[in-house]
Amino acid sequence: MQKTISIKTGKREALYDITAEVKNVVSESKIKYGLVNVYVQGSTAAIMIQENWDESVQEDVISFLKKLIPQGVWRHDQLDGNGDAHLKAGLIGSSETIPIVNGEIGLSTWQNIFLCEFDGPRSARKLVVTVIGSKGA
Repeated sequence: MQKTISIKTGKREALYDITAEVKNVVSESKIKYGLVNVYVQGSTAAIMIQENWDESVQEDVISFLKKLIPQGVWRHDQLDGNGDAHLKAGLIGSSETIPIVNGEIGLSTWQNIFLCEFDGPRSARKLVVTVIGSKGA
């Protein structure tokens, strides 16, 4: 099964928890054992599994990446001002694959799936969620 979902982002750089949306797709698929892949379309966003309990962790991710890859110093900035967003997205990666165990996504207690926006705000970030596996035991 494959489904495209759309996420609106409100900041230039932020992490958005998309775990509930991914869980809904897995539930719709009726897959009991397999894999779910979450892929963001676009070259200035990424997908990350990160702690969900304390929002400061997500803020720390953004702060770290801003220090590691500052805005406004890259050759691509001369074209459209988002060279840092391309580099951050490339570093983090455009997808994550998570096991499905007994019909549930196999994240630990403190893990959630995040859309990493590096070039927002955007009215619609498209995420392709692909579920493969077995419906039986």
